[in-house]
Amino acid sequence: MMGKTDILRLSVSERIQLVQDIWDSIAEVPDSVPLTDEEKAELDRRLDAYHKDPNIGSPWAVVREKLKSRT
Repeated sequence: MMGKTDILRLSVSERIQLVQDIWDSIAEVPDSVPLTDEEKAELDRRLDAYHKDPNIGSPWAVVREKLKSRT
């Protein structure tokens, strides 16, 4: 296992890749990170709002493009 000192010796791009690899490994087993009651309630609230008005919000493609254009 790498320690903090070992990680800090990596270049920034190597550290970013390490974080991406770690995140991907977590995403492969989503049930291993349980949601809190507050997070579940927020998701339920958002889903209810969507069911009441499916036109609310923006499609992911639109949001992504807006974010990309900010940089």
